[in-house]
Amino acid sequence: MERYIKSYCIYAKKIVNLHNNIKKNTDMEEKSLPTLGEFIIEKQRDFKYSSGEFSRLISCIQIASKMVNRSINKAGIANILGEAGNQNVQGEEQQKLDVIANETFIKSLSQREVVCGIASEENDSFIEIKSGANSELSKYVVLIDPLDGSSNIDVNVSVGTIFSIYRRITPAGTPVQLEDFLQKGVNQVAAGYIVYGSSTMLVYTTGNGVNGFTLDPSLGSYYLSHPNIKFPQKGKIYSINEGNYIKFPQGIKNYIKYCQEEQGDRPYTSRYIGSLVADFHRNMIKGGVYMYPSTSQSPNGKLRLLYECNPMAFLTEQAGGKASNGFERILEIEPSELHQRVPFFCGSRDMVDTIEKFMREAQ
Repeated sequence: MERYIKSYCIYAKKIVNLHNNIKKNTDMEEKSLPTLGEFIIEKQRDFKYSSGEFSRLISCIQIASKMVNRSINKAGIANILGEAGNQNVQGEEQQKLDVIANETFIKSLSQREVVCGIASEENDSFIEIKSGANSELSKYVVLIDPLDGSSNIDVNVSVGTIFSIYRRITPAGTPVQLEDFLQKGVNQVAAGYIVYGSSTMLVYTTGNGVNGFTLDPSLGSYYLSHPNIKFPQKGKIYSINEGNYIKFPQGIKNYIKYCQEEQGDRPYTSRYIGSLVADFHRNMIKGGVYMYPSTSQSPNGKLRLLYECNPMAFLTEQAGGKASNGFERILEIEPSELHQRVPFFCGSRDMVDTIEKFMREAQ
């Protein structure tokens, strides 16, 4: 018995030493990586407007993301799972965390006298921001999907936040107008997303490439973990809810069959999480295409142009990929309403080109 206890103590000591060495090496690696704030300062000339304004904008978003991340992590023990008992403007049942995330981001973005208006997927209309003595001089509007894929929360699957930033087009010092939000995607000055998964990552672009930052929860800081992310030119993953196959347009049905054929580097792998952010993030890292086409029930598509498609299209193009509605570039679509929906295809350039080919042939 004594020999057994002695052996156990020696083993336990080795485990502790191993853990300490791993932690020491990890801490050293983190110290060599720039934080999100340091990276923005280093790359401030990439943002063609005031770098201080952009720093304040991203600061608002990262603070809110940490608060939402904390709520998501404790959702199962804090009675914030399930439906809130309300419907949003699209007629969808709001989850409790939808409401929490929406309120958190709006509150955070309203504090820094840089945002003059916010439009959220969860609100009927845009919100004019009036806070502080100089708030009327704020130059930016933010469009946001506070919690993409929120129905996945109950089953502990990855979800995300999507944001899109524009400069207002009406004069500073006047009330923000609808036209400030109804801008083409090509006018975005920044866009990004936060993915709440096995780790929490903030990924963004200002039109000079795409960079990803991983949150160290023990320090509360985002560190540059994925610099200059690029879509592979060709991918082998397609992401679509194949349960709706019967409702898809013929061009998409033909493309799915093409993906499943045993020919060349096919069949491709089907992967679908049900969260745009999570599916997009995987496809950008590994190579693939995300598809949400029109259906017989939703002839205009289901994803929102301003809250989801435009920011993800901006990221896609900056990462060397392509984003389309099947026939034209997403970023060139002229918005007509705040909650406008469109079909959406984005990912590795060759795969989106092939989808467009099948769509044209099926017309």
